[in-house]
Amino acid sequence: MAKIKILVVEDESLVAKDIHNMLRGQGYDVVGVLSTGEEALQAVRTSPPDLVLMDIVLKGEIDGIAAAETIWEEYGIPVIYLTAYADETTLARAKITEPFGYILKPFDERELQTTIEMAFFKAKMDKTLREREEWLSTVLRSIGDGVIAADAEGLVTFLNPLAERLTGLERHEILGRPLSEILPVRLDAADFDPEGRALRTEEGVLTDKAGRSLPIEQTVSPIRGRRPTAAGHVLIFRDITARKKAETEIRQSTERLKKALAGTIQAMAMTIEMRDPYTAGHQRRVSKLSCAIAARMGLPPEQIEGIRMAGEIHDVGKIYVPAEILSKPGQLTEIEFSIIRTHAQVGYDILKTIEFPWPIAKIVHQHHERMDGSGYPSGLRGEAILLEARIVCVADIVEAMSSHRPYRPARGVEAALEEVSRGRGRQYDPDVVDACLALFRQDGFRFE
Repeated sequence: MAKIKILVVEDESLVAKDIHNMLRGQGYDVVGVLSTGEEALQAVRTSPPDLVLMDIVLKGEIDGIAAAETIWEEYGIPVIYLTAYADETTLARAKITEPFGYILKPFDERELQTTIEMAFFKAKMDKTLREREEWLSTVLRSIGDGVIAADAEGLVTFLNPLAERLTGLERHEILGRPLSEILPVRLDAADFDPEGRALRTEEGVLTDKAGRSLPIEQTVSPIRGRRPTAAGHVLIFRDITARKKAETEIRQSTERLKKALAGTIQAMAMTIEMRDPYTAGHQRRVSKLSCAIAARMGLPPEQIEGIRMAGEIHDVGKIYVPAEILSKPGQLTEIEFSIIRTHAQVGYDILKTIEFPWPIAKIVHQHHERMDGSGYPSGLRGEAILLEARIVCVADIVEAMSSHRPYRPARGVEAALEEVSRGRGRQYDPDVVDACLALFRQDGFRFE
């Protein structure tokens, strides 16, 4: 272990020699014995020691206190005062320089060694703490977010340059002010967990010094020491103008895409209705009833929107069916009915390559499936059938039976409701049937 290097500054030669011998006997490395403050400053500049023993009263223009102040502030070297003077004025002046020890003459070797060891240890700890503070300060000043710290009373104690720039305020205008006057932030203890681990992140608006409004995202966290209550808070905030702009553009783009998609769906629906005038409006009415059933079942709006679009083109596959079959009066033959039954598969084939936000192609594919497996085209059962398809299925049955067809007259809504009631839990989803019945019999739903 390297010896502690000590510089002795003492203008009484006999005392200086005595101190020198004491230090050498205790194993310290005495790098110099000087008698003036000027010599001490020069020695520290050229060959800095680990510690300085400084007499307060020295010959020359610079006394021990002035020299000690420069040595500590500019070089970070700890100083221990050696003096026979202990009056209040001298002590008060010496305290300002933050000495690491104060020994009154005469003193013994044990007292000297203890003071030196304690001063050296304290200096090492102070240096480590100072380096950590400088490192942390550098990090906080260079970070890409605004950082403001407040004490337990909510008064600002620190801010980095970006915080100054974003607020439009200089340090002297912010330090000591309530944080709540600078940013729209809450520091209620109830907002954090008892151990202070919770971080609260929220968006807000910062009004800078010039009156400009700036959208920000801020994260506030309590500073926890050994006390149960928060010693303060740290607030990190960032300008989210670009993000807000991007979100707006994405939202507008999404709305445009939704409108384009809705237009495409409507065009496809109109194409089918033009080929099959007898079912004009069928898909639209099925879509309306399907959405009403879904809403009564408590499905989320986004899922209902998918059901609406699927309902509007659930018969798109009929574009493959010859028009003479679609408009044929009288009973259909088995072969003709088999051709019509292909529309579910054809509709799926048409739609499967389109990337809808919802499973439109599968809903169209499954809207003629039945819970007991008696449907087509795949004979699916129960939960294997999408809920959306089960809804469109019931709506399709009710609307078709209620409307006129070339091969039969309209049978009416009540007959349609009786049909789905008979098949409840067997062919049709019971929850869907119950919602449908409630719509007509309790809510007064009617087709246009």
